[in-house]
Amino acid sequence: MAEPIDIDPRAKRDHGGGLAAARAQFGGTAQDWVDLSTGINPTPYPVEGLTAQDWAALPDHDAFERLVDAARAFWNVPDGAAILPAPGASALIARLPMLAAPAQVEITPPTYNEHAAAFSAQGWQVTDHAPAQARVLVHPNNPDGRLWTKDDATGHDLTVIDESFCDVTPEASLIQLAEDPNTVILKSFGKFWGLAGLRLGFAIARPEIIARLNDMTGPWAVSGPALRVGTQALQDQTWAEATRIQLACDADRLDNLMTEKGAKLAGGTSLFRLYRVENAKAWQDRLAEHHIWSRIFPYSETFLRLGLPPVDRWEQLERAL
Repeated sequence: MAEPIDIDPRAKRDHGGGLAAARAQFGGTAQDWVDLSTGINPTPYPVEGLTAQDWAALPDHDAFERLVDAARAFWNVPDGAAILPAPGASALIARLPMLAAPAQVEITPPTYNEHAAAFSAQGWQVTDHAPAQARVLVHPNNPDGRLWTKDDATGHDLTVIDESFCDVTPEASLIQLAEDPNTVILKSFGKFWGLAGLRLGFAIARPEIIARLNDMTGPWAVSGPALRVGTQALQDQTWAEATRIQLACDADRLDNLMTEKGAKLAGGTSLFRLYRVENAKAWQDRLAEHHIWSRIFPYSETFLRLGLPPVDRWEQLERAL
């Protein structure tokens, strides 16, 4: 029987990370720990070429436009859609419910919990079934990697398609729907490029929607360093192609390690893997004793999610297992 899922956005709004609490319980220094509780690329894009002007001056309009042009080319954004860079996808998630009058929003669990929290904060009623006036699709889904289809994304007054993890499988993107009325595609820079601290995300939708979001975010929302690094990375197709290959290899390696120890693959992407184990909390504690932090979920006693370790920390994971 399927485990019951609590979709109340006010309950257990948890995330990965939280190493300070883990260190307090299991000891060790920050350098001792490997954080596998997130889905962030452990080999980030190399940051180069930042100038004093990037830090000192207000973000330049031309630099903003160069970033938008690079994003359009990288994601094959249709001509009828506009692009808004923002200080992280989370900043956009908090504002998207303001695009329509509060009603019911369909969010299929389990999934990334910030969407339900954001809609609830703006007076929406969150439900896990149709009919609803809005729908959120995390594509591929976090934590199970589920992919949605064009048919799933139609028929609502507002549709949000969160493609934060889709850069590992670009062929699955629903970017062509960005021209559709009332549809917003989200992109995150922190996951695939491994630069979550840069705080860079994108909304892609029809120009009138982007204009409204732009009014909400205000001027200079994206920092000068983020404009430069984002443009460089989005123009580097060679790095992107090589990274997809490496991530897929590392995901296979992690699957082999985990299944040898009795875990069963339950889904994921090449940036994170979801396993079903007998007792997820016991697994988390055992790994934490070796200073490896993993992700468990308040709605499941058996789901354990692991990101990929850095290249020099695989041995630590192997010893822990």
